[in-house]
Amino acid sequence: MADSKREIERKYEATEATRLPDLSRVAGVSAVDHLGVSELDAVYYDTEDLRLAADSLTLRRRTGGGDPGWHLKLPVATGIRDEIRAPLSDTLPPELAALIRSRVRNAPVVPVVRLRSARDVHHLTGPEGVLLAEVSVDRVRAERLQGGSADTARTARAAWTEIEAELADDGDPAFLDAVERRLRKAGVRPSASPSKLARALAETGPKRKPAGERSRPRTAGDHVLAYVRHQITAIVALDPAVRRGLPDSVHRMRVATRRLRSAFRTYRKILDRTVTGPVAEELKWLAAELGIDRDQEVLDERLRTRLDGLPRTLVLGPVRGRLRIWSVARRTGSRRRTVAVLDGSRYLTLLETLDALLADPPLLPAAAKPPGKALPRALHKDHRRLAHRIAHALELPPGPERDVALHEARKAAKRARYAAEAARPALGKPARKSAKRLKAVQGVLGDHQDSVVAREALRALAVQAQLSGEPSFTWGLLYGQEERTAGARERELPGVWAAAAGAEIRAARES
Repeated sequence: MADSKREIERKYEATEATRLPDLSRVAGVSAVDHLGVSELDAVYYDTEDLRLAADSLTLRRRTGGGDPGWHLKLPVATGIRDEIRAPLSDTLPPELAALIRSRVRNAPVVPVVRLRSARDVHHLTGPEGVLLAEVSVDRVRAERLQGGSADTARTARAAWTEIEAELADDGDPAFLDAVERRLRKAGVRPSASPSKLARALAETGPKRKPAGERSRPRTAGDHVLAYVRHQITAIVALDPAVRRGLPDSVHRMRVATRRLRSAFRTYRKILDRTVTGPVAEELKWLAAELGIDRDQEVLDERLRTRLDGLPRTLVLGPVRGRLRIWSVARRTGSRRRTVAVLDGSRYLTLLETLDALLADPPLLPAAAKPPGKALPRALHKDHRRLAHRIAHALELPPGPERDVALHEARKAAKRARYAAEAARPALGKPARKSAKRLKAVQGVLGDHQDSVVAREALRALAVQAQLSGEPSFTWGLLYGQEERTAGARERELPGVWAAAAGAEIRAARES
C-alpha cells in the first residue's frame, strides 16, 4: 500500500569544501544532532521523451537510507511536493503507475537517470527534542541512462554537492526562512535547479534550447487556443488528485472539461466544429462521469449543513445515522466508477485526441482576426441565448416545468460566463465585469437547482425512514426549508439578471 506526505524543502549550492554553519544559532533551535552519513542509490524513471520531467514529476526506486522504496513526487507549489511512497519491489507498483497514467498514457516507463548520494544528515530540534527540520549535505554522482537497462545502458556522468533543508512534518514553513538566512549569511546560495533529477538531466543530457515563454496572443485564435491549452493542462494535472480523492479535485477537473467544451461551442467561428464537435461529445461524457461523484459530494454537504442548522429538539429519530449510511453507500459506488473511468481506454484516447488538437489546431479564417472584433460577437450570442432561456423560465408557473427551464438557463449562464472568462485576457475590464455578473446569475440558478435535487433526495430518505418505522418529521422539515430556498432564488433572479444584462450592454458599447 502507498502512503503520502507533504514535502517542503529547499536546495542550496555547495562544494566539496562546504561546511554547514552553526545552525544552533537559528531561532527556535535547541540542538543540532549529527546523524552521520548514509548511502542512497536511486534510479529515476520516465518515458523516453521525459514527459514526467516536463511536468516536474519525479518517479524513483531508491535503496539505502531510512525510507527505501518507490517514491513519486507531485508538485504542489514552489518548494512543496506531495511524496507518494510504495514498498520496494522489482517493478513499478500499480498504485503509482495509475498516478502517472494521464502523463505517460501507453508509453513505457524506463530508467533515465541513476543518482548515488552520500548524505550527511543533521537534525535541527527544538525544545523537548521536537524535530524542526533535517539539513543534509549531499554529495551526488549522476549517471544518464540512455537505454532501458540500468546495467547495460550507455551513460553520461556528472557530480556535484548540494545542501538540502527539509521541514519536519507539520512544521511551520517560516522556520525554513530562518534556516536560509543563516545559510546565506555563511555565503550559501539557493540552487538554480528545483530537484536533483532536473540538475542531472541538464548536466548529463544534450544541451537543450530554453523553452522560453510562448509568444503573446495576438489574434482571436491565439487567445482561444491559450484558453483551450490551459483547460487541457488542468485536466491532465488533476488526474492524480482525483485518483487520490483530494478535496475539490473532482469538481475542478469537471469544471475544466466544461470550460473546454464551452470554448469549442462558443468559438465555433474560430475552431472548426467538424473537428471539435466529436471531442466536445467526449468531454460531455467525461463531465457526466465525474458528475456522479461530484454531485453526490455537493448533495451530502448540503444535507449535512441543513441538518446541523436545526435545533436538537427538531431532530427526531436516527436521522444522522440514516443520512450517513445513505451517503456512504452512494459515494462508495460513485468513487469506484470515477477511478474506473480514468483507467479506461476511452479516457486515454480522449487525452491523446486533445494533444493532437493542440499540435494541429483546426483554426478557421476568423481565427486570424483581431480579438476585439471576433470574440465579442461570440459573447453576445451566448448572452442572447441566456436571455431567452431566463425569459422563458420566468414566464412559466412554479412547478417541475419551471424547474427544468431554470436548469437549462443555468447551463446557458455557465457557458456565457466561461466564454467571458476566456475572452478576458483580450477584452479586459468589460469581459471581467461581464463574467462577474454572470457568475452571480449562475450562483442563483445553481442554488435553485441544488434545492431541486435536495428535495428529491429528502423525499426518498423520508420514505425509507417511514418504511423502517422511524419518524419522518425531520426529513419533511428539511424539505420545507428547501422549498423556501427555491422560492427565494426565483424571486431573486430577475434583479440579478437585470444587473448582468446591464453589464452586457455596457460591454457592448465599450467593445
